[in-house]
Parts: sequence; structure tokens; C-alpha cells
Amino acid sequence: MGQPNDPRGNLVRPYAVTRGRTEPRRDIPIEAVLVASQAAVQESRFAGHDKYRIAVLCEPRAQSLAEIAAYSRLPLGVARVLVADMVADGLLSLHSAAPKEGFTERMDLLERVLSGLRKL
Repeated sequence: MGQPNDPRGNLVRPYAVTRGRTEPRRDIPIEAVLVASQAAVQESRFAGHDKYRIAVLCEPRAQSLAEIAAYSRLPLGVARVLVADMVADGLLSLHSAAPKEGFTERMDLLERVLSGLRKL
């Protein structure tokens, strides 16, 4: 284990959280809205600290993938892999996602998401 202020610890940890995987089981858009039931929160206690934290975030109210990454302080790629795993395992439900829209509408949505992330 490195020194407490060793920056390399932050570089290694995301890969440890996802067991070295960088690609999610399924593609989940950044604006996808996810929810967890109270039962899913209880079950996630055995799925690891980060998955439990994500379930707790999504239990009181639906959260987007972008919000999950921001609130849990996980890199977006790591959050995407964990969330996809949780959806596949039934710990999170994909409540809704933005409908497929034209380029302009999608860019407007992404701008609003980015603006929201900056406010956090």
C-alpha cells in the first residue's frame, strides 16, 4: 500500500472497483434515470461499498447516471460499469432514458447535464 498522499493510489483504485473492466455490460446513457427499491438497497450491502452507496443514492429519488457519478465521486466510466452491473443484477431499475432525438435536442440535453454537474 502506498503513502497516504501518493497520487498513484487514485489511479489504481477505479480499476480495482470494476475488477479491471472498462466496458459496461450494457450501454447506459449519461442521462438515463435509475431507481433502487428498499429491497435493492438491502441486497446491495453484500455487493460492495460502492454499489451500496449507489443504491442508497437512488432509493429516495431517481438519479441520472451523471448524478450518480457526481454524488458518489466516482469517475463516470467507473460509475457506468457499476451501474450497468447493478441493472443486470436487479439492484437498479432503468426507470427511463431520454428518447432518441435529433442532434440539436441531444446537444441541448448534454449541455443541461454539464451545467448541472458544474453546479455540484
